Parts: sequence; structure tokens; C-alpha cells
Amino acid sequence: MAKNVTVYSSDTCIYCHEAKKYLDSLGVSYTEKNISKDMAARKELIAQGFMGVPVIVVDGETIQGFDKARLDMLLK
Repeated sequence: MAKNVTVYSSDTCIYCHEAKKYLDSLGVSYTEKNISKDMAARKELIAQGFMGVPVIVVDGETIQGFDKARLDMLLK
């Protein structure tokens, strides 16, 4: 069953690029919310208490930063 994955990212974040590249390599589809271009996404992220990216949400579970081990666990 496919997971619902959202990635909050920015254009200049190297960890965001790595996280998206990793998800792509696994064939995981995700919704990207780029806070560099989307002010609503930026406000949404701040309202959740986050000031940095990447923030990855997998079926309601939030990961701050690119934590490959936790990502693998949540994607099983």
C-alpha cells in the first residue's frame, strides 16, 4: 500500500535534494512543498513548529532532517 509522503524543502537545502533523490531512488512518490516558492507552505511549516528543512511527513509521522534509517522504517 502506498504511503502518503510530503517533503517540505527549499531550493538551497542540500539535505532536501538528497532526501528527494533518495525517495526517487526507492520509487516513492511524494508531494513537495517548497518553502522558497510557496509562502502558504512556509507558514504551514512554521505553524507546526519547524524553522528548518527538510521536514518529511510519512502517513502523519514527522521526520525533521534527512534521517535515512527512520525514513526506511516508516516506508516499510
